[in-house]
Amino acid sequence: MAIHITTDNKLKKLIVVGDRVLIKPATPHERTSSGLYLPPGVQEKEKVQRGYVIKTGPGYAIPVPADNDEAWKPEEEKVKYIPLQVKEGDLAIFLLSGSTAVVYEEETYYIVPQAAILMLEREEDL
Repeated sequence: MAIHITTDNKLKKLIVVGDRVLIKPATPHERTSSGLYLPPGVQEKEKVQRGYVIKTGPGYAIPVPADNDEAWKPEEEKVKYIPLQVKEGDLAIFLLSGSTAVVYEEETYYIVPQAAILMLEREEDL
């Protein structure tokens, strides 16, 4: 059920900032393992949610020390990034309390900092 961004996909215009991740929540199970049917809204109240990573930010910003010794040099980008462990297409288990729910194009997504992600499931071999 991994959702990938394609050229005609509406999500290509979104830019995720910093160490945040855009997650599409997985469809909740309507029934528990013991056979009980859950009413709507129960899954949204759980402390831990799961969903597929749609987009990731560039990572943790590390400022580069300023060197004013050579003022004649052109200005370069002063920010470097430590990349995130999360990749697009991963199934993420994350804390709901650390995330922000947003609605974009009538779909619900979560913006989650990497620190709120507890576990990842990746299709490729480790």
